[in-house]
Amino acid sequence: MLIKDAALASGLSADTIRFYAKSGMLPPIARDGRGWRVFSPADVEWLKTLKHLRSTGMPLPEITRFARSAHAPDADAPENRSMRLGIMQRHAHTLAKRQTELDACAKYLAHKIAIYSALSED
Repeated sequence: MLIKDAALASGLSADTIRFYAKSGMLPPIARDGRGWRVFSPADVEWLKTLKHLRSTGMPLPEITRFARSAHAPDADAPENRSMRLGIMQRHAHTLAKRQTELDACAKYLAHKIAIYSALSED
């Protein structure tokens, strides 16, 4: 599939896909006779992975480290797998902390909404 189709299937823009390709976050993408990228289903799944990582707020430098390691010739080497695991574990910790903060904010908002709702009923 061409980049516009990959964009549609992955939920990313074509510009974002091009940026990810230039940043080294994608594996080598096949090209057709015109030189246009041709994305495989596995490529689209990888794009979805990158989208999810970004949606969680993972910084681009960390995503880039993760992606380059995943597509390196020695990607299955224990030190590379360990590095990727570390990136995920640190980010999971960051997300858990953020979730705790968001839960506290939601509780505060619910409290304020209850107060203002009660006041507006008077």
